[in-house]
Amino acid sequence: MAASKPVEAAGGGGGGAGLSRWQLALVLGAPILLGAGALYLWGRRTARRGGKGASERKTPEGRASPGPCGGGQPDGPGHEETSPLDRAQAAKNKGNKYFKAGKYEQAIQCYTEAISLCPPEKNLDLSTFYQNRAAAYEQLQKWTEVAQDCTKAVELNPKYVKALFRRAKAHEKLDNKKECLEDVTAVCILEAFQNQQSMLLADKVLKLLGKEKAKEKYKNREPLMPSPQFIKSYFSSFTDDIISQPLLKGEKSDEDKDKEGEASEVKENSGYLRAKQYMEEENYDKIISESTKEIEAKGKYMAEALLLRATFYLLIGNANAAKPDLDQVISMEDANVKLRANALIKRGSMYMQQQQPVLSTQDFNMAADIDPQNADVYHHRGQLKILLDQIEEAVEDFDECIRLRPDSALAQAQKCFALYRQAYTGSNALPVQVAMKGFEDVIKKFPKCAEGYALYAQALTDQQQFGKADEMYDKCIDLEPDNATTYVHKGLLQLQWKQDLDKGLELISKAIEIDNKCDFAYETMGTIEVQRGNLDKAIEMFNKAINLAKSEMEMAHLYSLCDAAYAQTEVAKKYGLKPPTL
Repeated sequence: MAASKPVEAAGGGGGGAGLSRWQLALVLGAPILLGAGALYLWGRRTARRGGKGASERKTPEGRASPGPCGGGQPDGPGHEETSPLDRAQAAKNKGNKYFKAGKYEQAIQCYTEAISLCPPEKNLDLSTFYQNRAAAYEQLQKWTEVAQDCTKAVELNPKYVKALFRRAKAHEKLDNKKECLEDVTAVCILEAFQNQQSMLLADKVLKLLGKEKAKEKYKNREPLMPSPQFIKSYFSSFTDDIISQPLLKGEKSDEDKDKEGEASEVKENSGYLRAKQYMEEENYDKIISESTKEIEAKGKYMAEALLLRATFYLLIGNANAAKPDLDQVISMEDANVKLRANALIKRGSMYMQQQQPVLSTQDFNMAADIDPQNADVYHHRGQLKILLDQIEEAVEDFDECIRLRPDSALAQAQKCFALYRQAYTGSNALPVQVAMKGFEDVIKKFPKCAEGYALYAQALTDQQQFGKADEMYDKCIDLEPDNATTYVHKGLLQLQWKQDLDKGLELISKAIEIDNKCDFAYETMGTIEVQRGNLDKAIEMFNKAINLAKSEMEMAHLYSLCDAAYAQTEVAKKYGLKPPTL
């Protein structure tokens, strides 16, 4: 499916798998950690099942008792003199009784008295009194007071988890996201990642921070053209895309018709035809400007120029600029139907990446209505259906694509993938075996289809058949040695299979050597560096990926990963925690 983060199909992202990296991760559960909170890996590798649940921390600490409210000295004979700490504890216990009765103002008065009576050298007791008063303020939604009292408690007891978590929640309410993230990160680490409630808050604030930062950064980012390999892979996922076809003989000068292997000169003074020539020369930076000349001149290739310009806007991550061009092509009822269908596919893919599945589905359905014999529509809609977990409909679309183009190796491989996904989520092992046999049939029938090997490798990895998966990735590399993403997947496989960190990093470094614009490689290396405890290096890798992100949504995700690593760095310094290494 084409996307505004272009689908690295037919040898692009997803290890040459015909699905983009983020799609494969969603569909198959690739061995990379995509959730924002998943970057908190220190404790997650050691956390046991059956840890604390998501129960809310609401109660104050200490046993409630029916004793006197204040810490005053009891009157009368037979009473021994009590210490200041005993009187403070008595006030706290009365505060707890009021708290449990829902009388929070009275509870606050008692906790305040406990604080005033407590000897200043009794740090732990005093920190408890402040934390309890913060709990009462929390019930009254007095968030500034909650944060202040929790700060006092943490100053007295720096690893006080209850106070840290309560302050994190107060910071969230006060919209202090950075402070909230630091506190909840400390809680996650100190609790060994066994409390779901703190993990959920961490994930929530990371996503909010990521969206905020990405919105500002993406608005002011410099457009960046992807690598030639990425662009060629993207266009190769279409078979009925007029704008990606070579120049026709009638469009070349007579002299150039006889120059095989040399760049042709266009016959007409057309910005669009010059743009097409630049495509053949892989001189991609000039395509938008030449297409614009055709559009401004209202030339005869205006519809084609609009679609070509929109496509390259998508490739450089400028969906806002692409949409008006796509809208205009779609509305041109007198334009070639294949142009309009292609524009609908690309706009639908853009909507899906923007997490608007309803609009995406509408565009694909409209494309099928206006051009029912267009195999690309069914191929890309099938991928959409996989993402939406509509597997049966996905298989139907791939079948229709295969009917229209029996030689479509990619559609056949992706049909096997859809069937495998359907079988994998079931309880019967037999359909899984049938799906795996289907992959074998595809690679036997289409031995030069790198996508078939890559998708099969993903399924084999799922089945923990690591040795055979490794062989499939080697086949991909033999067929497409310049496909950086395949090296990343093979590197991840080494980590999962053999825990061979050196080999995994070597392969991912090779991916960057092949394509220094491969954001997937930088993101993956950053994730690995987090697991190794090299947080500064991880942040460096995530920042490189951020600068290469092709959509605001992807940039937000990367910022979340970077912020998670940075928060762990700060917490490690503050609390003297050293992350374990792989």
